[in-house]
Amino acid sequence: MDFLRLIRQLQGKADFEVQGTCTPEFEPLIQALRQTVPPETKGGVALAVYFRGEKVVDLWMGLQQGATLWKEDTLSLSYSTGKGVLSTLVHILASKGLLEYDRPVCEYWPEFKGSGKEKITLRHLLSHSSGLHDIRHLIESASVMLDWNAMLEAYEKAIPRFEPDAASAYQALSFGWLVGGVIEKVMKEPLATTLKRELVHPLGIDGEAYFGLPKSELGRVAHPYRDQPLTDSKPRPNKASRSLSLMQKVMKMTGQDPADARDAFNPYGIGKFDFFSPEALQVPIPAVNGVFTARALAKIYAMLASGGEFDGKRYITAPVFRKLSKIQNRRRDRVMPIPMHWRLGYHRIITMGKRVPNGFGHIGYNGSGAWCDPTRQLSFAFVTSFSTESMTGDPRLWWLSQRTLQVVDDLISGK
Repeated sequence: MDFLRLIRQLQGKADFEVQGTCTPEFEPLIQALRQTVPPETKGGVALAVYFRGEKVVDLWMGLQQGATLWKEDTLSLSYSTGKGVLSTLVHILASKGLLEYDRPVCEYWPEFKGSGKEKITLRHLLSHSSGLHDIRHLIESASVMLDWNAMLEAYEKAIPRFEPDAASAYQALSFGWLVGGVIEKVMKEPLATTLKRELVHPLGIDGEAYFGLPKSELGRVAHPYRDQPLTDSKPRPNKASRSLSLMQKVMKMTGQDPADARDAFNPYGIGKFDFFSPEALQVPIPAVNGVFTARALAKIYAMLASGGEFDGKRYITAPVFRKLSKIQNRRRDRVMPIPMHWRLGYHRIITMGKRVPNGFGHIGYNGSGAWCDPTRQLSFAFVTSFSTESMTGDPRLWWLSQRTLQVVDDLISGK
């Protein structure tokens, strides 16, 4: 091994040798990937792309953790990117007649009934219009998130902030227990069991997609590089004394209430809750702690890019696909600072200029993201071990999405 390369690894710096495979037409993405990880950056990345049903990009580079290089089978905790996977599982079950979008949730989950939730349907949960975005006032501490049953019980007692479909408010954390709870009540088995049988195993991505990681796989997870240890959250301030961050000030100036975002993202004690701890990785927190390889995410979205079919097997029926890919509303979200154009579990694609009106997917808080464009028959996934924190995605993700679309459009046009 090159001596300077060894020194860089010991310093926690990225390894710039891109590994993996890439077809000749997509080689511009190798350089684009290098550009996303400048020399001073710590961490690693993986990128996967499917075009017309074929895997054309499967690349990775940098460090998984410490001096350990990112490997072909490295898993990445992908935060909200997992919401798209959970939603895809819903649509597979809907295609089998096990779930209906406009049926009240309490008909599947009797304990959910009460506190004004009787009219909430699966459609409302998937399109973030249920009014159940709050977690801050629902549990005493973020540590309760480690208890799946306690979280289901908390949302059984929750009171919606508004009438179903009266507004949109991103269910940043609650989405996983609400949607995952419906799946468990209907299937009468753990969520992980349903995910593996209905999606992971049939699609051939065993060992590459989890909600609740087996203990034996903990060593495969990429970890972010933190300069400071996690600290406890500050004492609870009263409303009058609460100071606003720059983002919160911008939100308030544009008419949003920053408290909605705080209530959706920040249960008390979240400042010292480590999603990368062995305890947190091994329990299902489906809105935020799904772990995946980039190629698994890209393959899931390749199936969606083909209208619900992959390698001769149909996972999602045509009528269900039309419903899941339809924009539910274009109104402003109370939690997210940008227009989301919610579908049933997915949102619009964010790029640096390229238009993808029929595309959809989901981004994650740490800069990960996955999406598909049925029009171009294209799917894309990007995962990282960066410690980036952003509600609207990472510029690296936007740039790689943009370059991928440029390459594909050149291929389609014959340039």
